[in-house]
Amino acid sequence: MAESSIEWTDATWNPTTGCDQTSPGCDNCYALTMAARLKAMGQAKYQVDGGPRTSGSGFALTIHPDTLSIPLRWSKPRMIFVNSMSDLFHRDVPVTFIRDVFAVMAETPRHTYQLLTKRSKRLGQLADVLDWPPNLWVGTSVETQSYEFRVDHLREVPAAVRFLSIEPLLGPVAVNLDGIDWVIVGGESGPSCRPVDPESIRAIRDACVDSGTPFFFKQWGGQRPKSNGRLLDGRAWGEYPARSVAASA
Repeated sequence: MAESSIEWTDATWNPTTGCDQTSPGCDNCYALTMAARLKAMGQAKYQVDGGPRTSGSGFALTIHPDTLSIPLRWSKPRMIFVNSMSDLFHRDVPVTFIRDVFAVMAETPRHTYQLLTKRSKRLGQLADVLDWPPNLWVGTSVETQSYEFRVDHLREVPAAVRFLSIEPLLGPVAVNLDGIDWVIVGGESGPSCRPVDPESIRAIRDACVDSGTPFFFKQWGGQRPKSNGRLLDGRAWGEYPARSVAASA
């Protein structure tokens, strides 16, 4: 568990680490870059393959049962981003372990858990065999219009809050916000960051305003995450769903 600099959460918890690339939003994966850095510092839990950043490359999926007890020891309520360095619904994560992670969430109702996945199809397939705690928010990533189908999968999930992470925004995205409780938007950061279109951001914001969906603009992006700030048309958009279970630290 680690305190987080991500604007929309307080801390991160990684019961698994590792992933592989599944769509264009992964091309400049921050987790892959960070994993390589952490491995160089001697953290053996990160097994980076060293391959080119093309589809299928990444760092080895590893399960960490020893981390399951960490949220139990954290007494202060927090917003916790689950698997900032992995994807809990990766095909190599056993259903039994996903259940174990969900059980920890249920045992710690003081926390609010934010789980984000690109594997929306598996998320939907497993929805009926998981016990859904009321303090779990579940989201999926939609970086271009081509991945809007993930939103349909997300709507099948009985999570207390369903959210979209439209980051990095790589082109115009228009989605049906029915059944969606929160939208996060952000530009890409890092040395190879791709530019973000301000009008595409405004279109998503306007759709959220029209539908009454809370809108969170995380960043414009750039060489560093905070290079260009996060003001949109002169204001910071930092809205959250009304159904917060735990207070943000």
